[in-house]
Amino acid sequence: MTDNSFLDMFKAMGKGMKVPGVDVDSILDYHRKNLEALEASAKAASVGATGVFDRQREMLAETLRQWTDISQMGKAAANPQDFMAKQAELAKKSFEAAVKNAGEVAELVGKSGTESLDILKKRIVEAMDETRRAVEKAGKA
Repeated sequence: MTDNSFLDMFKAMGKGMKVPGVDVDSILDYHRKNLEALEASAKAASVGATGVFDRQREMLAETLRQWTDISQMGKAAANPQDFMAKQAELAKKSFEAAVKNAGEVAELVGKSGTESLDILKKRIVEAMDETRRAVEKAGKA
């Protein structure tokens, strides 16, 4: 997931410093996991955003089809009352679809955000556990 050459560079630098009592591998592993969690979170957000944009494009296409239907009805209507009744029915359906679509988009955005945040929350909990274990280990030494 992450760029290992970057981590390898810091690992070599840390080991070259030869600071006693510092576990360079543990420190780098800790940060590697953080970077991987950030990357996974960004991917989840990106996938979610792509899904929202795709769905909005589909909704726009449907709206354009409905407008085309309205214009065709005007040409085919035998009298103005029929045309107005059909136009009112289509307007009602369009409004209902817009409300439904807005709810669907809000749900997609919420789901995407939740997935992304859940990845980060999980890593924060793991990092806290790792830190607690390291402190406990240092206290026993």
